[in-house]
Amino acid sequence: MNFSDSEIVASILRDRGMEPTLLISDADIILLNTCSVRDNAEQRIRKRLRELRSLKKKKKDLIIGLIGCMAERQKEKLFEEEDCLDLIVGPDAYRDLPKIIESVENGFKASNVLLSEEETYSDIIPARYHNNQVSAFISIMRGCENFCAYCVVPYTRGKERSREPNSIINEAKELFEKGYRELTLLGQNVNSYQYDDFNFAKLLSEVASVNFLLRVRFTTSHPKDISDELLHTIANTANICKSIHLPMQSGSTKVLEIMNRRYTRDWYMNRISAIKQIIPDCAITTDIIAGFSTETEEDHQQTLSLMEWVEFDYAYMFKYSVREGTDAARTLMDDVPEETKILRLNEIIALQQKLSLQSNQKDIGKVVEVLVENVSKRSQDFLSGRNSQNKMVVFPRQNYKVGDYVKVKITDCTAATLKGEAI
Repeated sequence: MNFSDSEIVASILRDRGMEPTLLISDADIILLNTCSVRDNAEQRIRKRLRELRSLKKKKKDLIIGLIGCMAERQKEKLFEEEDCLDLIVGPDAYRDLPKIIESVENGFKASNVLLSEEETYSDIIPARYHNNQVSAFISIMRGCENFCAYCVVPYTRGKERSREPNSIINEAKELFEKGYRELTLLGQNVNSYQYDDFNFAKLLSEVASVNFLLRVRFTTSHPKDISDELLHTIANTANICKSIHLPMQSGSTKVLEIMNRRYTRDWYMNRISAIKQIIPDCAITTDIIAGFSTETEEDHQQTLSLMEWVEFDYAYMFKYSVREGTDAARTLMDDVPEETKILRLNEIIALQQKLSLQSNQKDIGKVVEVLVENVSKRSQDFLSGRNSQNKMVVFPRQNYKVGDYVKVKITDCTAATLKGEAI
C-alpha cells in the first residue's frame, strides 16, 4: 500500500516538473514514506533519518520530508525529535505536497496531517517509476474501521471509503494497454469495498473482464466478511489468481476476542473450509502475532494447531509490539515476557517453514503457468515469476522473456521457491 502511495506522490510531484532519481546525491528532495504497523518499521525510519542528517550538513538546501502513517501518528512531535526534517505530511494530504515544499523553500517548516473522509486519489494516475513493467498495484479503497485492538491503521489512515469503480476499471485498462499483465487490487480490507451497488466481488469480476490475459490479485481480506459470492467469483474466473491472504492473527478464540478481531476460531475454520471446497487449488496465506496481551501457552498451542489444520502455504509472522494510541496500549497490559514472545515466534516460524516446504513438495510433478517477472537474482541464465497461487518459480531462461506466460513443470523446490523446466 505504501508502494502504491509512493507512486501517487511521484505523480503529484512530476506534474510540478519534478522527477525521481536513483542517486541520492542528485536529490533536491527526499521523502520517506513510512509505516507504523510495527515498532520495528518506525525504528528503521529513525535510523534512516540519522543517516540523512549527515547528508543534509553537506547539502544545505536539501529538503527532507516524512510522509505516510508515521507522519500521521506522531505529527509535529517529529519536528522536535528529528531536526533534519523540513516537512511532515499524512496519507490524506499528498495533494498539498507542492505547496508545502514551496513553503519549505521559503524558509519554513511545514506540515499537513489532516485526515479526510473523501480522499481516494481516484483522479491521479500513479507514476509507474519502478523497473517491473509486468505487475502493478491499484488502490481501490482507503482507511479502515475495524479497530483491531493492536492496530494503528484506523488512526493513521482514517475512515473507510471506496473508490469510484469506473476509475479503477479504466486504470486497469490503461495498465493492460501499456503492457502490464498482473494487477493487485489493494485495500485495508478489500471485502468491505462498496460503492453504490458495486461490491468487491462485482468489482473483481469487472477488472478481470478487461482482458483474459490480465491476471488479477487482491489483498487483504478480513475473515469476518469474506463471502461465498467472492469465492465463487474467484473459482469461476480463470484469470483471477487462486490465492487468498486471510490474516488469522491467533488460533485462540479468547485472544481473538481481546484483539477485537470479531470472529472466532470456529468462524475462521468455516471460512477456510469454504475456500478449500469452492476453490480446491487455492493457496492460503496469513498473518500471525505471537505474544499478544494475556496469551497463555495454551493459547499459543491453539495457534500452532490451527496452523497445522489449515496448512498455510506462507505466513507473515511477528511478535507483538505495543503501538501507542491503540486500544491495546490504553487498556491492556503487555504481559507476555519478551523472551517468551521470541520463543513462541520461533516455534511459529519453524512450523511454517515445515508447512511451506510440504506445500511446495506437493507441486513437484505438476505443470503450472508462470508469468515471468524478472531475470533470476542468482543467475542470468534463469528467469523467475509467480504462478496463480503466488508461488515463486525459477526455471532456465532459454528464449523466454519478461512478460511471457510460460508452462513450467515443477521438478524440485525449497520452502520458498519452486524450480522447474519450461515445456
